[in-house]
Amino acid sequence: MAYLTDPRDLGSLIGEEPTYRADQLHDWLYKTPVLTTAEMTNLPPALRDSLADRLWPFAVEAEQSADGGKTRKWLFRAHDGMAIEAVLMGYHNRTTLCISSQAGCALGCTFCATGQFGFDRHLEAGEIVAQVQYANAWLRSNPMDGSPRRVTNIVFMGMGEPLANYDRVRESIRRMIEHIGMGARSITVSTVGMVPGMRRLADEPWQVGLAVSLHAADDELRSSILPINKRYPLAEVEAAAARYFEAKGRRVSIEWTMLAGVNDTIDQAEKLAPIARRLRAHVNLIAMNPTPLSLDQPSKRAVIEQFAETLEDLGVNVTIRNTRGQEIDAACGQLRVRAATPTQS
Repeated sequence: MAYLTDPRDLGSLIGEEPTYRADQLHDWLYKTPVLTTAEMTNLPPALRDSLADRLWPFAVEAEQSADGGKTRKWLFRAHDGMAIEAVLMGYHNRTTLCISSQAGCALGCTFCATGQFGFDRHLEAGEIVAQVQYANAWLRSNPMDGSPRRVTNIVFMGMGEPLANYDRVRESIRRMIEHIGMGARSITVSTVGMVPGMRRLADEPWQVGLAVSLHAADDELRSSILPINKRYPLAEVEAAAARYFEAKGRRVSIEWTMLAGVNDTIDQAEKLAPIARRLRAHVNLIAMNPTPLSLDQPSKRAVIEQFAETLEDLGVNVTIRNTRGQEIDAACGQLRVRAATPTQS
């Protein structure tokens, strides 16, 4: 598979063709991606034909749009049957792609659909990168009105815990930066608090963003909704986030899914505020999106606004995030809902 091959080893895919064909193939994969090899016009027809079934490491099983065409979700099916989902969101000054790093997730956060359906396997670096390049290839012929015709921002906030698949995620980031030409600061890695991975990421040469899904400001509550907290408690997560800030000089963001009657109280806001101030973090408040196996419900808008006002009064930078793609199960915490449905023949 072309994207499963290290970009430095593309010569293995061209057979007896001259070596410069590997450079041409590299450009089609990483600089000017296309949906089919038929569009690789400077490659010989025989080579294009031989690569046709080896271009993508997955097939597009379903494609859905929402928000007036500004949000698009793809359900990719890998060759071993695993489901991979990616969500493209167009804004007036950026085009953001939310990508998956695992098929499923083993962490079992109570409000997240991905974790509710369990873990299948890690994604390979090429499967992660291919999500980005599929979106880039699609955008070339399907522009979103007013949005850049390329992916400008990457967020590892799709299916899976990126730092549980550290080596492959690291390699995918390297390829995005060194081969696609993405700026490191336009890539954000999200984690629920995999402390060893956070520490390793702090030692990498790139200034990628770090988003920490905190969701609770004390260990008792956090452990009840994020089981990983029993292994890496809040103090360790905060220390790892502080180390990241010190190493990169980049503000860490705190993600907080608002669960009605669970973590949306003034008491939780007051406990969160000193953590955010110590980290100089920005807090993103996200209304919980419904998932089929959770009894949790989203907080009401007035409650979210009061929570935000409390944080602001306590000196914290905070944003209430808009929900995108909820009607196609593409919003935060919803990925894998459709993927878990068996394919109809």
